[in-house]
Amino acid sequence: MPAKTTKSASTSSSSAALAPSWENFKKFDGPAGLVVFLVAMPLCLGIALASGAPLFAGIIAGIVGGIVVGALSGSAISVSGPAAGLTIIVFTAIHTIGSFKGFLLAVVLAGAMQLVLGMMGAGVIGDYVPNSVIKGMLAAIGLVIILKQIPHALGRDKDFEGDLSFLEANGSNTFTDVVASVLSASEGAVVISVLSVLVLIVWDQWSAKGATIPLMVPGPLVVVVLGITINNAFGLFLPAFKLVQEEHLVQLPMANALEFMLPDFSRIGEWQVWMVAGTIALVASVESLLSIEASDRIDPFRRISSPNRELVAQGIGNMVSGMIGGLPVTSVVVRTSANVSSGGRTRVSAIFHGVLMLLAVVLIPVYLNWTPLASLAAVLIMVGYKLTKPKIYLSMFKLGWDQFLPFVVTVLAIVFTDLLKGVVIGLVLGVFFVIRGNHRSAISVVSQDDWYLLRFNKDITFVNKSELRTKLNEVPANTTLIIDATKSLYMDRDIFEVVEDFQRSAPYKNITVETKNIHDHWK
Repeated sequence: MPAKTTKSASTSSSSAALAPSWENFKKFDGPAGLVVFLVAMPLCLGIALASGAPLFAGIIAGIVGGIVVGALSGSAISVSGPAAGLTIIVFTAIHTIGSFKGFLLAVVLAGAMQLVLGMMGAGVIGDYVPNSVIKGMLAAIGLVIILKQIPHALGRDKDFEGDLSFLEANGSNTFTDVVASVLSASEGAVVISVLSVLVLIVWDQWSAKGATIPLMVPGPLVVVVLGITINNAFGLFLPAFKLVQEEHLVQLPMANALEFMLPDFSRIGEWQVWMVAGTIALVASVESLLSIEASDRIDPFRRISSPNRELVAQGIGNMVSGMIGGLPVTSVVVRTSANVSSGGRTRVSAIFHGVLMLLAVVLIPVYLNWTPLASLAAVLIMVGYKLTKPKIYLSMFKLGWDQFLPFVVTVLAIVFTDLLKGVVIGLVLGVFFVIRGNHRSAISVVSQDDWYLLRFNKDITFVNKSELRTKLNEVPANTTLIIDATKSLYMDRDIFEVVEDFQRSAPYKNITVETKNIHDHWK
């Protein structure tokens, strides 16, 4: 009895440690929310720019993703906002519908569709993605973040922040952009990014030793302040090094550019609006479910999120975002990773980042616009490294080819295409290995003298039909074969017919066939 009391007390203490509280906010969620805010701010602006939408629409989506979706989410650590995976869809949709207000109506309808999907239990779709593919997705995103941020760290800011696609809008690709950035590196950006990375490394090591200051002041905040200070110092002492062009700095809209918009409900009967809504609902739902699966993988407390609740939260978030002029939102791995790596424990960190974004655009946009993108690139490079450490690849390799191949193919596919296409390619290969694994273990054959036993070791379906026929054809003439389905709770009709066909042909080879529990499935 005492042991049970101790366990109960321990569980209660653990639950309290992971519940929203002032202590958690001071030590973990507040600093993490601040870091996510610093990372999310340029991503929201970059995605809006690439989508052909007003910049403030990206900020609105970030605020709604943080406050609304963060409060309702099925995950304690997931962070939502505008997603790079939707940029092409949004860009095309705005031109197809013909107006941004008409597009906002499609966003509202997409949210309503997601709400219905969540209430119907469609969130289970994410459970069918193999773990090797999810791990590959995380590692690939980490690798892509690093590759995409190297140009920003070197002062080449031609591609929009948040882009995860291999092919870029300016006609280049991930690798050519890296090469071009190396050949045209800006001295000021290099100094800022290198010093920022060094500070983050030292800060992490200092924090690991339990020092007080790193626990109170997030490293990324130090890096941002350092970047602003160094860049202003360049202006005084090394003017040639100073980053002055707008493309090298964060560009939050000023107060006179903050405009909320209502959807154009007069276009609700147009089929183009409904087609766009369905596309956004489908793609945003899949991306959110994949991100939720990934966030559960990197959650240090191994909590399991409710995917159906997440779809409901995303649906409500998109309805709110569309109603006030924002882009569609999804759960986003980059921001979630930044949240986890900064110590976020509860959904308060996501909500806090949304609140900070709202306050920033209203109160201090001019000061935040001094922030060099090179500083934020350093932060994201460190986030990416934590997702794609070499030991992750080594650990997957040790699990065997059935796990490693889907993992590495997913990584390569995402790097050379984009997130959704890469996951689909990895999923196809993962399903192939699952089917192959079932082939190996579903049917076994043993023999002694002229007696053969063919046993179904698990549920058996049409995917095992070819293997079953092969094993039956290998039974020699003048023998007795026992087919045992005792361990099989389910048998496909195709399998039953293969057994029946063999029973009819067996007398021609003088094979006596006995069955156990096969006909019980088809009485």
